Amino acid sequence: MPGPLLENLRGTRTERRPVWLMRQAGRYLPEYRELRASKGGFLELVYDSEAASEVTLQPLRRFDFDGAILFSDILIVPHALGQDLWFEAGEGPRLAPPLVDGAWQKLEKAFHHFDPVYRTVELTKAELSDEVTMLGFIGSPWTVATYMVAGQGSKDHGATRALAYRDPQAFQSLVDAIEAASLEYLIGQIDAGAEAVQLFDSWAGSLSPAQFEKWVIAPNARLAAAIHEARPGVPVIGFPKGAGAKLPAYARETGVDAVGIDETTDPVWINGELPPEMPVQGNCDPMQLLAGGEALEAHARAILDAFSERPHIFNLGHGIDKTTPIDHVHHLLRVVRG
Repeated sequence: MPGPLLENLRGTRTERRPVWLMRQAGRYLPEYRELRASKGGFLELVYDSEAASEVTLQPLRRFDFDGAILFSDILIVPHALGQDLWFEAGEGPRLAPPLVDGAWQKLEKAFHHFDPVYRTVELTKAELSDEVTMLGFIGSPWTVATYMVAGQGSKDHGATRALAYRDPQAFQSLVDAIEAASLEYLIGQIDAGAEAVQLFDSWAGSLSPAQFEKWVIAPNARLAAAIHEARPGVPVIGFPKGAGAKLPAYARETGVDAVGIDETTDPVWINGELPPEMPVQGNCDPMQLLAGGEALEAHARAILDAFSERPHIFNLGHGIDKTTPIDHVHHLLRVVRG
């Protein structure tokens, strides 16, 4: 029998409100910091299947979460497409060569980078009870493209936005390549044991409405349709961070099974804008969790009340901050669990 997280993703509201937290496996846990230090670097940890599985399982030993989210990174896809990938200490990811002209065709594909991630899913799924849902993920094409074009993260994604305006044909070709690789990667995760998948469009909020339709809604719609056709019954969660007023259109037009909302979205407003049967995930502010206290309780209860009449997965509006006290997570779970 599926656990409450999977039931809600399939459209059935359960008495137990399911909960998992984005980045629940990571730097706020001392056991994670210890293991990462022993591996020498982030990418080494991701590609060590046994270690990555251990990281995925670590938060489940501490907390009563209903989902295990694969420990990996959204930039595995550009690495598999042939860009060099490394992480600079204190500065984040780097990709080379930057694709400022969108020309990815000269890259040499390295899809073997997917294999250890599939193994991580297999190892983790074997350790989970039937009540805990195994979640896979990718970065959506627009978000991944912002890193591939700039060669690193950026504040306004200016180089990528400019390329999309200046040479939409070249940028479409890059998006198509990311989309095809992402689909293969997601199918591999599902076949390895992922029971649901999330499409992280972390930088969707930087686009104009017309560009949002073209570079966020359209590729995510194609991915959701392809997953539903290839692996029927596997729910797809779409998370377009920063979408704001464009979120209802995303929910209607992409065909995702559930929509994730960030902390800037009013839960009462979006509850009224979405189809009543559509599952929603979110949207506790990570900084409210960091702060804790009675305000955290009030914030969490307001979210629970807003979505009390629809399938709802309690989560953060984005990833948990690395300085979040562990006791605050326990406190949040006591509120959600009643």
